[in-house]
Amino acid sequence: MYEQHFGFQESPFSITPDPRFFYANSVYLEAYANLRYGIEAKKGFIAVTGEVGTGKTTLLRKLMLSLNSTIQTVLVFNTDVSFNELLRVILRELGLPRAGKDRLGMIEELNDYLIEQLERGQTVCLLMDEVQHLSDESLEGLRLLSNLETDRQKLLQIVLIGQPELQAKLDQPHLRQLKQRIAIRCEISRLRDDEVGSYINFRLRMAGCDNPELFHTEAIEKIASYSKGIPR
Repeated sequence: MYEQHFGFQESPFSITPDPRFFYANSVYLEAYANLRYGIEAKKGFIAVTGEVGTGKTTLLRKLMLSLNSTIQTVLVFNTDVSFNELLRVILRELGLPRAGKDRLGMIEELNDYLIEQLERGQTVCLLMDEVQHLSDESLEGLRLLSNLETDRQKLLQIVLIGQPELQAKLDQPHLRQLKQRIAIRCEISRLRDDEVGSYINFRLRMAGCDNPELFHTEAIEKIASYSKGIPR
């Protein structure tokens, strides 16, 4: 009802990670550029952290749409899985056989596929969302997957997206080898108070609203205060 009243073509404040609503401030653009560079330069591990609701998944969706056709992405968003289950998900998403294979068999299947893609000039990138939920065993398994490489480059690019708890996990002594392999790190911070108004107006424009003064200045100040700069 309110969409019709204000003349919106769609809801401006949906919480779904729609990449059209990617807000391009300096923090998001830096994270986006780091992700693209890390994947295209085949740096191996990339980690992005940020508080709940700061737009990490939207950033990920934006990235997936912008990568060129030589980069094949596998998105994993259910991370409450064992390493073997994670391997099965990866093989399934790549269209590779997994039935009846043990861990070693699945890794060999994946390695053969990655070498084949490399020979064809293709890059395979694993995008892991909500990584803070991964078990230590699965995180260590990802480190082992990063061992799939040639003399010159990593065969699999791995992007870890998670809440600040991810950093605490990586600080554990038994995961130090994984932490040392992360080539690029970036953090999604909250919006500054002076950015909240432009963020709101950006979403209003995307939804079809042509009234930049729909929210009064005092209202925006209250929103900035109560939200603490977290878009969601």
